[in-house]
Amino acid sequence: MEVDKIKAIIEALEGTEVTKFEYRNGEEKLKIRRGHEPVYAHVAAAPPPPPAAVAVAAPATAPAAPAAAPAAAQAAPGVVVTSPFVGTFYRAPSPDAPMFVEVGQTVRKGQVLCIVEAMKLMNEIEAEVGGKVVEAFVQNGQPVEFGEPLFRIEPA
Repeated sequence: MEVDKIKAIIEALEGTEVTKFEYRNGEEKLKIRRGHEPVYAHVAAAPPPPPAAVAVAAPATAPAAPAAAPAAAQAAPGVVVTSPFVGTFYRAPSPDAPMFVEVGQTVRKGQVLCIVEAMKLMNEIEAEVGGKVVEAFVQNGQPVEFGEPLFRIEPA
């Protein structure tokens, strides 16, 4: 295939959302891929750090309600699954897919509960124990901080 034809194809693809292009004509083959394919990492949720190890200074204008939510999550019975990363929380693998888990659902140890996207990596967060999901603390698509409660599970 001639270089001019290849350049013309590349120019035609610019400005479009096409990320992969394949052309075959007899023995001629051309493959063009732009961008990177998503990389999925499988990560088990880490336990929260001990309270004495974390010292967070909140600004004086910060509302008191969000700070009370993590404390309430720790006070309730059950195991709290926290975010091991700063990132974006997703309850489903894609916008049109069903959620990994619903409140009230029974889960087994190691079952995927959600995804936290951090630095373009989709990190699956697993249940640390088997039991019933009794609370979900974060809404789909919201940013989460390291150690922020995601779910509370009552062990079976």
